Amino acid sequence: MKKVAIVVAAAGLLMAGTAQASADLAEKSGCNKCHAVDKKKMGPSYQDIAKKLKGKPDAEIVANLKAGKGHPKQAGSDADLTAVVKWIQAM
Repeated sequence: MKKVAIVVAAAGLLMAGTAQASADLAEKSGCNKCHAVDKKKMGPSYQDIAKKLKGKPDAEIVANLKAGKGHPKQAGSDADLTAVVKWIQAM
């Protein structure tokens, strides 16, 4: 039973660390200049974006961001953009 609790705790810490890294990446990339978690700024809130993107494949969203479809072009790596997309979709 202790092993299960340790594994669950470790998974929770890993997920929390990943979420924080993605939030930091969004800040570093300038996303927060136009977006906020729960309120509209120049762009919609991350929560509103999450509702809109629910069920869409990450690769499609990343491709649209890189191509500038519906959003200014983003030059980040696929891995970074995917991390931020997953973070937003998890809201």
